Amino acid sequence: MKIWHQSFTVLEDLPAYAEAMRIHIRKVVRHDTEVVMHGQLPGTYPSNYPGSDLGYASLYHLHGAQWIVQALKAEREGFDGYAMATLPNPLIREIRSLVDVPVVGYGEASMHMACMLGRKFGMLVFIDRMIPLFEEQIAGYGLTTRCAGVRPVGFTFQDVLAGFDQPGPVIDRFQASARELIRQGADVVIPGEMPMNMLLAQNGVTQVDGVPVIDGIAVTLKLTETLAELRQSIGMKQSRHGFFGEAPDRGRVDQILSFYGLDRLAGS
Repeated sequence: MKIWHQSFTVLEDLPAYAEAMRIHIRKVVRHDTEVVMHGQLPGTYPSNYPGSDLGYASLYHLHGAQWIVQALKAEREGFDGYAMATLPNPLIREIRSLVDVPVVGYGEASMHMACMLGRKFGMLVFIDRMIPLFEEQIAGYGLTTRCAGVRPVGFTFQDVLAGFDQPGPVIDRFQASARELIRQGADVVIPGEMPMNMLLAQNGVTQVDGVPVIDGIAVTLKLTETLAELRQSIGMKQSRHGFFGEAPDRGRVDQILSFYGLDRLAGS
């Protein structure tokens, strides 16, 4: 099996994070599953911190165009699944209408998994400006009554990057924020953006005071494997019904991508 991993970061800008991800992925997936890591195109952001752009709805959606193009490329190159390794799952519904391979998003997958592990989940994020987006997505998934809240974790992206060398202080601060979320009713904690998820996974943080901490990359990739297997064995795949599910003509899709100049994004 071959899975396309897609990050919202430029992986070349974050070598320690990318290497931690690579090592952890190999521990998680089946021995015969190949996961090929991809990020945003080099130069997408003015620095190694994508949150400067992703904290704005307009720029978040503009950057999301890369995800559409890369999903089409993944299917064209014969990948068995498309794993969206970012909490906000940019344009996931639209991408599913364009490709036939399974498409799994970290945020959606982790929220539904959390509902199987506890009564209510909570989320801790460091891109505070995105909290309204996550709340809107939770409502769209029908999970508002299963969510104890989405809260700032209390530290920054740069703190997380430094934590790959010195994890102790960041983990302590995460645990303190998680305990506050637990007091507010969370039975399961989703650790927000993927770099924070990876730091915790790398250091074996799987629970806080008996409350599970979701490993989003593991959940995303294992669910991608499962859906790919179900597609191969019994033909089960996403709905092709109605406005949000029906697939447009691929030739017309290619014409539109070319018209807007988006086809060049598949060049790397």
